[in-house]
Amino acid sequence: MDSQNSTEEVYFLLLGFSQYPWAQTIFFCLLLMSYIITLFGNSLILLLIYCDTRLHTPMYFFLSNLSFLDMCYTTCSVPQMLINCLATIPVISLGHCWVQMATGLYLGGVECLLLAAMAYDRCVAIVDPLRYSVHMGPQLCGLLAGTSWTAAFLLTVVPVLTMPLEFCGHQVINHFSCELPALLKLACSDLRFYESLVVGTGALTLLAPFSFIVGSYGRILMAVMRVQSMQGHGKAFSTCGSHLIVVVLFYGTAISMYMMPQNKTIRDRDKIISISYGVLTPMMNPLIYSLRNKDMKEAFRRLLGKKIDL
Repeated sequence: MDSQNSTEEVYFLLLGFSQYPWAQTIFFCLLLMSYIITLFGNSLILLLIYCDTRLHTPMYFFLSNLSFLDMCYTTCSVPQMLINCLATIPVISLGHCWVQMATGLYLGGVECLLLAAMAYDRCVAIVDPLRYSVHMGPQLCGLLAGTSWTAAFLLTVVPVLTMPLEFCGHQVINHFSCELPALLKLACSDLRFYESLVVGTGALTLLAPFSFIVGSYGRILMAVMRVQSMQGHGKAFSTCGSHLIVVVLFYGTAISMYMMPQNKTIRDRDKIISISYGVLTPMMNPLIYSLRNKDMKEAFRRLLGKKIDL
């Protein structure tokens, strides 16, 4: 195929780690294990929050949104990656590639905004605890979550749908899946305006929420420092520690992939970075929130107790 305008269907070859045959099997096993952990762990979080009325609070409302989002985020790309590991010639059609890219960008954008909403929730809980239950009511929580899902669509999917891509020469994507940076490297059309648009939307979906989170945790740190008791310090840091770990894992890798100067070719380092925010972070979320969260552990014990009684 010479261009997108041809009447024939365009297919892309996804290289992944195909140049390292010895790594394909190892990568498949690790990827499958992480996907199973992601689905099981996030499903368990959703089940616990739904069944236990003690967890019907703003914090766990946002966590349930995050768990559902992570299940969708990994399902967007990981099944295709698993199939490609077993395929002799891993190919993907232009239509499927476009849908995968747009969906991945959208869900990644939702996660950026949702993590910022979660930071705001923790900031209000620690800085102004007496008014927390009044301020973070169901309407505001629903508005923050709904805004995250809606704004991400406008900031990611809409610009991608207006991007006129034409592909020249070999349709070979040196990646596991269809990500925007890898696909833009194959385009032969003039994309200077859209590259600027990508940087602008990246600033709104990555840098702006990250700056807000940093500011929120700055306020949290100052509020914690005013607390005299060590027990109060420990409780505050325990409450925010899980969320902060997720923020560092997700934003650190995503910003390095989308906001840093890019080479003309995709390197193996870029593939590993995409695995970090697209696969490892969704897998780590349930582990971090369940292992470090006393309420989740107690809810799990109560759920097991009910099952045993039955």
